Amino acid sequence: MTRATAASSAATPAPATAQPGGVAFVGTGPGDPDLLTVRAVRLIEDADVVITEEPHHADLVAVVRARAAAADGVVPSVAADDDEAADGPELVDGGFGEDGQPLTHAARAKVVLKQAKRGLRVVRLLGGDPFLYASGPEEAQAVAKAGLGFEIVPGVSSVGAVPAYAGIPLTTKDHREVAVVTCGDKVDWSRYVDTPTLVLLSAVGQIGDIAAQLVAAGRSPQTPVAMTRVGTTTEQQTVTSTLADIAAEARAARIAPPAIVVVGAVVDLREKLSWFETKPLFGWRVLVPRTKEQSASVSARLRGYGAVPEEVPTISVEPPRNPQQMDKAVRGLVEGRYEWIAFTSVNAVKAVREKFEEYGLDARAFSGLKIAAVGDKTARAIADWGLRADLVPSGEQSAAGLLADWPEYDEQLDPINRVFLPRADIATENLVAGLIDLGWECDDVTAYRTVRAAPPPAPTRDAIKTGKFDAVVFTSSSTVRNLVGIAGKPHPSTVIAVIGPATAKTAEEHGLRVDVLASKPDVDLLVDALADFGATRRAAMIEAGEPVTKPSDRKPSARRRKA
Repeated sequence: MTRATAASSAATPAPATAQPGGVAFVGTGPGDPDLLTVRAVRLIEDADVVITEEPHHADLVAVVRARAAAADGVVPSVAADDDEAADGPELVDGGFGEDGQPLTHAARAKVVLKQAKRGLRVVRLLGGDPFLYASGPEEAQAVAKAGLGFEIVPGVSSVGAVPAYAGIPLTTKDHREVAVVTCGDKVDWSRYVDTPTLVLLSAVGQIGDIAAQLVAAGRSPQTPVAMTRVGTTTEQQTVTSTLADIAAEARAARIAPPAIVVVGAVVDLREKLSWFETKPLFGWRVLVPRTKEQSASVSARLRGYGAVPEEVPTISVEPPRNPQQMDKAVRGLVEGRYEWIAFTSVNAVKAVREKFEEYGLDARAFSGLKIAAVGDKTARAIADWGLRADLVPSGEQSAAGLLADWPEYDEQLDPINRVFLPRADIATENLVAGLIDLGWECDDVTAYRTVRAAPPPAPTRDAIKTGKFDAVVFTSSSTVRNLVGIAGKPHPSTVIAVIGPATAKTAEEHGLRVDVLASKPDVDLLVDALADFGATRRAAMIEAGEPVTKPSDRKPSARRRKA
């Protein structure tokens, strides 16, 4: 190949999607979906068929595609059925057979080859890296033998990722050599006596024998050891010990596979470098009772603090029973009947946007119209539509805050004195009354209805009542009323976090004691306040010399509900 040809080839970008009639073997990393490579995400987004290996891969595909839809500005229908899946790839199980048993490498290769021959864009997901302790090589050979194309997308390997999430560097300036050992029946441990750092795979069941053999070969019994199970997930658990004691301590902690073992002085750095398991809400199971479409941002922020969010829809957002009022208002907007349109929620923005799309309209119809938003979240939803809010409360982000900044009607400055107010069917009249007092006429239009959602599954209801959730975040008074109505009251040990005083009052009226109150009515600040609560609680336990536990781990000595 000439130099010019080589340069030309190097400049040619890789295709953005898996090519029809072949397979992209994609490594999914050790468990955290945020560790997927950019290439892996693109392939999953555009796949026709995804062959999974592990049970959680289906959830991973859903997460990737949901994020892609959000990035593209796709707005879910307010009438969407939560159980109705959006268009997505066909999922094929390539890890387990119909009997529930793991497939052999040969059987997996047959599954992959069958899908590859369909002429579709096929992605094969493999845990970790496709070519590292995986069935990728055998499957890729089968595809190559059939004359079909394939590509390999490396994944973040657990060998380095899991120790990193445990706060253990595998090498330092003083320890520059590391050996990775797959523990089988015949390992000559004397070869590793002088290796500063060992990473042991598949070692959980035989860690006692391995430790004894390393000591017998010449390593000190006090050599530091760390064992980390299900690394990079919010179930991660690390036990630190020595070669002399690791077997007993791992057994006491009930460490089970999958787990990575690190042996060597680098383990001592965990005391200073542990960052993941020390997050303020690490491992907390947090209930998020919200509308299905609006819970994603709350859950993402909770995950950032180490929590395990579980979304339970308590409110179903549906179109108005009689759409004629909305139709008339939208026609009036286009015809220039209004001076202002006031959006009091993200759902109101979505409802109007859907009506626009139904009529074949776009943001240009807002020309000459002033736009008000009740808060920053609603203003961002408006901005996502390509519009800019002319009025957002400078103080309290609420209807009262909006009224405080709303200008009085001036017949000299305002050619039209009418306001279009698309809202929920259960909205209060305070905003309408306030606007009338300021001299404006209001078309208060029901843009959507909020109705109580169906009860969650029985295991979730049981978890709520028995204290298996560590916290619940309430983002409105209606979420309090509806959650209690469809699932019962949270257990007294559960931490109750609310978005504002009105929601706190409703919670207390339902016999709940409020532990966390957001500084402002904002969902991000609510999650931040819960994280501050968790951090303070953790620090107090450490200072008292107590083990760090979650609220669900403790049995309260007295009931916390208000009398």
